[in-house]
Amino acid sequence: MKFYRIYIELTNVCGLSCSFCPTKELPAKQMDLSFFESVIIQAKEYTKEIACHVVGDPLTQSNLDEYLDIIHKYGLKAVLTTSGYFLKKHRYDTLFHPCVKQINISLNSFNKNDTALTFEQYITPVLNLCREKLRQEEELFINLRVWNLDEMMSEKSFNEILFSKLNEVFDTKLELKTVYEKCPKSIRLASKIRVHFDNYFEWPSLKNKNYGDGTCQGLQSHIAILASGKVVPCCLDCDGIIELGDMHAQNLKDILSNHRTVTMIEGFKAGKAVEALCQKCSYKERFNLS
Repeated sequence: MKFYRIYIELTNVCGLSCSFCPTKELPAKQMDLSFFESVIIQAKEYTKEIACHVVGDPLTQSNLDEYLDIIHKYGLKAVLTTSGYFLKKHRYDTLFHPCVKQINISLNSFNKNDTALTFEQYITPVLNLCREKLRQEEELFINLRVWNLDEMMSEKSFNEILFSKLNEVFDTKLELKTVYEKCPKSIRLASKIRVHFDNYFEWPSLKNKNYGDGTCQGLQSHIAILASGKVVPCCLDCDGIIELGDMHAQNLKDILSNHRTVTMIEGFKAGKAVEALCQKCSYKERFNLS
């Protein structure tokens, strides 16, 4: 069994309250370094890439460089996903660590938070990061996420301001009408810097309506390990509803071969969502195009 990536949550604290994210049910938790290293040692048998988040923001961690050192020590690559609010907390040496393959910045987090920051105050560190990446000719990718598209164009005003700023800085021609009509996956701004588009999505919840069966990328392309040590089948199960095991008590090999895990895998192969949370997840419809 191999995965494209494994999500390992350094912390479940993001420091914000974005309206498009679920309310966190679990207590605040940070994965300590010694346990993190034990997880990485096991994870490297199943993947070459670690995404350092589930619902928390890894850049809230002042010792982020120590986590990245461990990832690098075992020959793996890291993906950092952040709101962008905590970029100034870290030196470029940390953000451009040799193991970092990609930095994802969720730009709509500014639009969906009550903050005293102006747009210019928020976006300036993001743009400075991009400029420094180009200046140093760093090989990592920077992915500026605009995951707020919908048929109602509910974020039209914010996107107009954002696109205008990106056009000014990168000398591009992002056009609001074209993006909404053609729905491109991404547009290149500069070398290995792209703006990435997607729609709002509904987080899975036992309170959602029942969407029925289908397949999913959970337990196929990825798994997730929460800051608590719980192993879950996908990166959207941020509260550990489908707990496959706890790495404080079990090794990853045993967790991935236990009855609950195998039942889920076989179910997805047959187009069956055997878990209640999976039944109430609309995200899997993206993988059920037939």
